[in-house]
Amino acid sequence: MHVPDGFINAPVSAAAGLVAAGAVAAGLRGARRELGGERTAPLAGLVAAFIFAVQMLNFPVAAGTSGHLLGGALAAILVGPWTGMLCIAVVLLMQGVLFADGGLTALGVNITVMGGVTVLVAYGLFRALVKVLPRTRRSVTAATFVAALVSVPASAAAFTLIYAVGGTTDVPVGKVLAAMLGVHTLIGIGEAAITMATVGAVIAVRPDLVYGARGLTAPLKLRVGGELVDAAPAARPAPAAVGTRKVWAAGLAASVLLAGFVSFYASANPDGLEKVAADHGIDSKVQEHATADSPLADYGVKDLTDARLSGGLAGTIGVGATLALGTGVFWATRRRRTPGAPVQQSAQPSPRSKEAL
Repeated sequence: MHVPDGFINAPVSAAAGLVAAGAVAAGLRGARRELGGERTAPLAGLVAAFIFAVQMLNFPVAAGTSGHLLGGALAAILVGPWTGMLCIAVVLLMQGVLFADGGLTALGVNITVMGGVTVLVAYGLFRALVKVLPRTRRSVTAATFVAALVSVPASAAAFTLIYAVGGTTDVPVGKVLAAMLGVHTLIGIGEAAITMATVGAVIAVRPDLVYGARGLTAPLKLRVGGELVDAAPAARPAPAAVGTRKVWAAGLAASVLLAGFVSFYASANPDGLEKVAADHGIDSKVQEHATADSPLADYGVKDLTDARLSGGLAGTIGVGATLALGTGVFWATRRRRTPGAPVQQSAQPSPRSKEAL
C-alpha cells in the first residue's frame, strides 16, 4: 500500500508529513523505554530488515490483485509499539530513497497509514485480547492473528480518509472505500497468517524476546492443604534454550533468503492500492518518482540483465541497508535513554509452569 506522489495534494501531504514527524518523535521517546538490554537494538534492527524482506513477497489475492505484508502488527508485538513504529518508518524511508517505492512527498502519508495506524490498531487490539484470554502461547498467537488481520483494512480506511480530504482526482469516496476495504480485508488474511507464524516461531524458541508476551507468564501453582497457591520464584531463571545471537543470525539468514531468493517468485500482479487506483482512476495524476533513476529502482540492480540475479542482489542490499540504518537508529535511541528511567525487562518463563508461555 505504498502511496506514490500525485495521489494526495501538496497541503494534505505536508500535513501528513507533520503528523508522521510527530509520530516518529513520539516513537523515539517511547522506544527509549522499550529498548532495554544491550542486544535489543540489533534485534529491533533485525525486525526492520525482516519486514523489508517480507514486503518484497507479494502474494496473489484475487482478480489479478496481490498483497504484501504491512508489518505494523508484527513489529509492534515483537519489539513494542513505539519501536515498531520506528521500524516501519525506517523500512519506508529505505524503500522510498533507494528503491523508488512509495513517493517521497507521500512519505508522511505512508508512515501515517502503514506505520502509525497499523501499529496503534494492531497493538491496542492485541493487548485487549491478551487481557481476557488465558495466559497461554496459543492465546498470544490467536490475538496476534486477529490484530494483524484488523490492522490492514484499518490502514486502508485511513488512506481513504486522507484521499477524501486531499485526493487529486474526482472519484466518489464511497467507491474508493468499498474497493479498498474489500481487497485489503483479503490481504489482511495473508498478513495475519504471516504475522502469526513469525511471532509463533519466536515464542517457540525465545518467548522472552517477544515484547507482547512479556508479563504473561503464569506462576507455578502448588496444592497446599487442598488449595492452590503460587510457588516461590526460582532463585535463578533457567538458561535460554536458544541464545540471542543464534536467534539474530537465524533471522538475518531468513531475511536474506526471502529477499535474495524467494522474492523472485513473488506475484507480479499490482497490489491492492495499485489495483484500486487503476480501476477507479485515482492514478490519473500520479507523478514520476524522484529517485526513479536510482541504481536500485524497482528492486533491481541497474544494468544487470539477469532478472533473478538483479532482484536477488537488490533485495540483499536492501536487507543490509535496512539492518544497518535500523540498528544505528535504535542503538542511538537506547543510548539517549534518560538516566534513571525504568527499563522494561524481559520475563524469563519458568520451564516448570504448565501454563507458562
